[in-house]
Amino acid sequence: MGRDLRELLKEDAGRGKQMREGHEERFLEKLDLAQKRPAQDRKFWWPVAASVVVLLGLGILFFPMEDRVLPEEQPVVLEEQPVQTNQGISLGDLSPDLQKLENFYLASINMELAELEISEENQVMVSEYMDRLATLNDAYKELQKELNDLGPNDQTIEALIYNLQMRLDLLYKLRDKINYLKSSKNETVTSHSI
Repeated sequence: MGRDLRELLKEDAGRGKQMREGHEERFLEKLDLAQKRPAQDRKFWWPVAASVVVLLGLGILFFPMEDRVLPEEQPVVLEEQPVQTNQGISLGDLSPDLQKLENFYLASINMELAELEISEENQVMVSEYMDRLATLNDAYKELQKELNDLGPNDQTIEALIYNLQMRLDLLYKLRDKINYLKSSKNETVTSHSI
C-alpha cells in the first residue's frame, strides 16, 4: 500500500494513451469561445453601469431632500397668524426640525382652509368650526407668548405642537362632515328621482 506516487505517474505515462482525432481542435475552439464571451459581457455591462451612475447623479442633483422648501405663496393665509419677525422666538426658531414641523402644520392648515367648500347648507357648521379654530389660534398666541416669557421648555413646545395638531384635526373633521353632508344630499336627490 505504500507505493510511491512518482512510480505511479511513470507507469501511467508509459501506457501511451491516445486521444481521439480532432480533440485538440475542439479544445482550442472551446477555449476561443470562452475567451470571447467575457469580453461581450463586459461590453454589455458598461452602458448599464454608466446609466446607473447618470441616474444617481441626476437624482441627487434634482431631488435634494434636506433643501426642500415649502412654497412661499399659500392659497389661504389665516389672518390670525402672527408675523414672526417682531414676536421674539417662535417654535421654528428653536431647531430646524421644529421649523419643518411648524411649516408643515401651517401649510396643511392653510391648504385645508383653501379647499373648504362652503355653501348655504353648511355655512352655520363652518362658522362654528371657524370659531373653534379661532379659539385654538388664540391659545397658540398665548403659548408663543409663554415661550418668549419663560423660555423654551418641553411643556410649552409640546403644547404648541399639540395645538397645531388640534387645529389640523379640527379642519379634517370639518372636511369629513361637509363631505358627509354632500353625499347624504346626493343620496337623497337620487332616491327622490328614482
